[in-house]
Amino acid sequence: MNYEKIGSAHGIVIAVSKSDKHTFSKGNCSNIKLLKGLGVEGDAHLGKTVKHRSRVANNPNQPNLRQVHLIHSELLDELKDSFNVTAGQMGENITTQGIDLLELPRDTVLYIGETAVIKVTGLRNPCIQIDQFKPGLMKAVLDRDKQGNLIRKAGIMSIVLEGGEVHPGDLIRTTTTFTL
Repeated sequence: MNYEKIGSAHGIVIAVSKSDKHTFSKGNCSNIKLLKGLGVEGDAHLGKTVKHRSRVANNPNQPNLRQVHLIHSELLDELKDSFNVTAGQMGENITTQGIDLLELPRDTVLYIGETAVIKVTGLRNPCIQIDQFKPGLMKAVLDRDKQGNLIRKAGIMSIVLEGGEVHPGDLIRTTTTFTL
């Protein structure tokens, strides 16, 4: 039997970003529009099938599980002593604050603003472009836990379940579906 748990995780949108080209960084906007099943309107990664160039080269018919990329601003704060990185520069569409994105399990649903709903599909797996942007940044966004397991800190990926506009200042609420 499936159950839905309304999570206690709440956060806020700090910045929203998009780029109509396949650039590493995305420009900040006053708002972005999420389109159901597609992603961010006007963003190069919009679509039902994969848009990341390496994945397109492998199989262009794969579903796009990376429609919206989120990074927590706390990571930017953590990096500020060694790297000058601001919202949108690591390719995220939504920069958040106050919600531990990395602890959200796959399939967690996030309600953003008045109508937008997204579902977590997994952690972002940073690629070599991150070091091309800022040398040494790849090492800074990867870590190891006490057991030696890799920790990816570069945010999460998601798909759009319900469209809507997202603005800086919008609230974020979570739910998690689980089976007993």
